[in-house]
Amino acid sequence: MPFRLLREQDVRALVSAPDLVPAMTRALCAFSSGAALQPTRTSLWVGEERSFYGLMPAYLPGDGGLGTKLITYFASNHTRGLPSHFATILLFDSATGALTALMDGSYITKIRTAAVSFLAVRHLALRPVRRLAVFGCGVQARGHVSTLACLVPSIEEVRVWSPYPDLAGFVEDLDGRVRPAVRAAADGEDAARDADVIVTVTSSAEPVLLREWVADDALVVVVGACRPEHREVDPALVAASRMFVDSREAALTESGDVIQGIAEGRFSAEHIRAELGEVIAGTRPGPSGAGIVMFKSLGLAVEDVAAADLVYQRALAADAGVELSL
Repeated sequence: MPFRLLREQDVRALVSAPDLVPAMTRALCAFSSGAALQPTRTSLWVGEERSFYGLMPAYLPGDGGLGTKLITYFASNHTRGLPSHFATILLFDSATGALTALMDGSYITKIRTAAVSFLAVRHLALRPVRRLAVFGCGVQARGHVSTLACLVPSIEEVRVWSPYPDLAGFVEDLDGRVRPAVRAAADGEDAARDADVIVTVTSSAEPVLLREWVADDALVVVVGACRPEHREVDPALVAASRMFVDSREAALTESGDVIQGIAEGRFSAEHIRAELGEVIAGTRPGPSGAGIVMFKSLGLAVEDVAAADLVYQRALAADAGVELSL
């Protein structure tokens, strides 16, 4: 049976983060309503450095797609001049089970995550977003700055902070590509102070964002710290926030910011108010009134499969990629 091979340059030519907003909306609602089928990701810890290998299958009935993402995270790749993350997505015919597409998943992971963060801003932010702070200077930081600056026209200021020396090059590379201009913050407090939305996309195992830096009605979007032993934000900040997640089950089994807070008695599982898909669908209320709001994004297989299916359909229409057979 023939299948279509789509390299990263093919995927980039076919979709962008704004293109994925409708698909991510449908995927999140399908997941939270139970219409989509997706187990919690299977993870293996590889070697003494506990590098990560994950298997993420999902099925969205109808036209949503059937597929699996394979993802790895090897932190030491930075010393080898390689990306820390690699991802590949396989799509299958939901009627026959035959392989239909094999495609790069790294770019999809980048843009679908940023598109979901935009949906969190759209549905959870309590005030107009004028000041955006981003913690991190990697692939996800780049995707979030570019996507949010494009899709949230009210943004007037973007501040980025990272403890790594890459920060200056990161900001320089974005100069002229993103409006408004991106500024390198002096430190984490300088980045976060008075920000309307704060996005953390770091690989840090220890908190990089403190409670006292965050305005009382800010939205904090936490994307990093996807291991039970990792924390990206101050536990006092997690406890003080009204928490929303992409998946309750994933948050309670994968997120160190949630798991460790519960273990320490700071809050219970009921601290999670709703999944983003429930808020979008209107089955659970979003935040209202004063107080910090937090969205914990762990990334869902349904997001990857929905995005990959859109890429595949566009590839068929444009005859993009290469047709192969096993």
